[in-house]
Amino acid sequence: MNISTVVLAKNSEKTIEKTLKSLVDFDDVIVYDNGSTDETINIAKKFSNVNLIQGEFKGFGWTKNCASSFALNDWVLIIDSDEVVDRELLNELKTKKLDKNIVYRLNFKAFYKDIQVKHCGWNNQKIKRLYNKTITKYNSNDVHEDIITDGLNIEEIKGNVEHYSYHTISEFIIKADRYSTLFATNNTGKKASSPTKAFLNSIYSFFRTYIIKQGFRDGYVGLVIAYSHAVTNFYKYIKLYELNKELKK
Repeated sequence: MNISTVVLAKNSEKTIEKTLKSLVDFDDVIVYDNGSTDETINIAKKFSNVNLIQGEFKGFGWTKNCASSFALNDWVLIIDSDEVVDRELLNELKTKKLDKNIVYRLNFKAFYKDIQVKHCGWNNQKIKRLYNKTITKYNSNDVHEDIITDGLNIEEIKGNVEHYSYHTISEFIIKADRYSTLFATNNTGKKASSPTKAFLNSIYSFFRTYIIKQGFRDGYVGLVIAYSHAVTNFYKYIKLYELNKELKK
């Protein structure tokens, strides 16, 4: 295939082997490791099609662009170290004639442990992940990064990416802290915030995930996800409020 796959990784020993097994048909797989202290690097080294790069992390947008610069092909597919390309998507990528003026969107199925999350706004998300690096790249956002599509078309590809993002409740807590810090740092001096905004955002986030997006239908997993969304949003805006206060001093 004339597609390079780029995988960002850090302490991904629980999931990355499954990810890389789903990518064995790609000749060029870049694993960009940014500071793993577990078995991630040793696992990646077991795959002959993997080009292991060890570098720094400067936010998701910058880091994805940096990792993509090592791709041997112009076409770049971004896959996270807790995601699996299914057989239907793999076959589509092998046969589809790609147009460099199109950014391709993939369908995602979400899992907590091995439980598929069918609600909460998680299931069947359409996310842009395949692009020609001679035409476009990711924006520079630290979080909520996205492929720049100005003047380009967007098309969905058949098949799915299975996303195994969480394996314990503790991982929700860790990611809430990490993402909220990145958001606050990236928006200091750019966006206003307040304790009231933090509180109201967290309440609305829970209601939207658990009620409007029917997270309650996913049982206790839906409750965990909705509460995690609320916590993340609260800390995003309260951290931003605190950093803005410190900036004014």
